Amino acid sequence: MPGCLVAGDLLVGLIGANIQKSLSPALFADVCAAADRRGYYHLMDVDLLAGRGLQDLLGAARTAGFVGLNVTYPFKEAVPALLDQVSADARQIGAVNTVTIGRDGTTTGYNTDRIGFRRSFEEKFGRDAIAGRTAVLVGAGGAGRAVAFALCDLGVATLLVSDKNATQATGLVAALAAAFGADRCRVETDPVSALAAAAGMVNATPVGMTGFPGLPIVPDAIQAHHWVADVIYTPLETELLKAARAKGARVMGGAGMCVHQAVEAFRLFTGLAPNVERLHAAFAKAAILRDRLSEAAE
Repeated sequence: MPGCLVAGDLLVGLIGANIQKSLSPALFADVCAAADRRGYYHLMDVDLLAGRGLQDLLGAARTAGFVGLNVTYPFKEAVPALLDQVSADARQIGAVNTVTIGRDGTTTGYNTDRIGFRRSFEEKFGRDAIAGRTAVLVGAGGAGRAVAFALCDLGVATLLVSDKNATQATGLVAALAAAFGADRCRVETDPVSALAAAAGMVNATPVGMTGFPGLPIVPDAIQAHHWVADVIYTPLETELLKAARAKGARVMGGAGMCVHQAVEAFRLFTGLAPNVERLHAAFAKAAILRDRLSEAAE
């Protein structure tokens, strides 16, 4: 959206690493177009901004008059300590992915990933796929924490949390136990074996994202009766999901979570209530364009 910033324009951004293929700018542009507002969405990629970290970029956004920020890997767990206020939900989760900035510069942190994953799971698999059953979560970082709480919201009987960082896994299990009871979760050091008796699994690590090659779990562990979810949407179908689909398992990529968390985030930023179906369509259109441009550049 070209032109100079004027009163009433909405300035929003995303702070993270490896975010040049984010579709958040396209989603925000669609929300603004639907409401006949002008908006600007600025990517603040620490991989390209040498020497500038989370605190620097947060301060710059406040000074520049941003109405809010999205925050992604690797800053979701670090950002709460830098904010003036944090919502009760985000405090419980221990991670923030959405920051609103008041006219006086006051910053408030929220977590819209939890509701984003929950609504996406309900759309794709339905609550019956997990209610009263066991699930494996690989990744206990910022995204994993939100997903874990969402899975408990959905009624998982036992959540098995696996992370290469034992401290992260233990910390997440402690937070879940405090909220839902110690019998609902435990640390899992062997997710491959654990998946055999589980209904499904979620990958909440960056492994499989463009720039982070690999698989978060050995594909041989996946069977046709499983469901497999990935929070990644770049690419739309990760190697994990391809492997799971080949086994006959039901799969869910990160597109739905991205759209649903964006609905809540943009409502917090702007007071606007985005149309979910329209935003799904905007996401799909932007993803096709992104992938075509990527193919042309190769």
